[in-house]
Amino acid sequence: MCHSKFPQMICKPLAAKLLSSDVIALFEFEDTENGVSIVSEKHYRLVNPEELSQDELLTYRNRPI
Repeated sequence: MCHSKFPQMICKPLAAKLLSSDVIALFEFEDTENGVSIVSEKHYRLVNPEELSQDELLTYRNRPI
């Protein structure tokens, strides 16, 4: 669907899964000759904004995508 609607764009299929009440996993997939496979999996802990320091926020803000 992505390729048909946005042929000039690089499509990156993503999925999210809740692992526990405060941890999520994000998955990136790619279509290979053997079928769809996971390219990357990252886990994130969800926190309240007040739990992060200003240094941590700056680090996240300046991190490359």
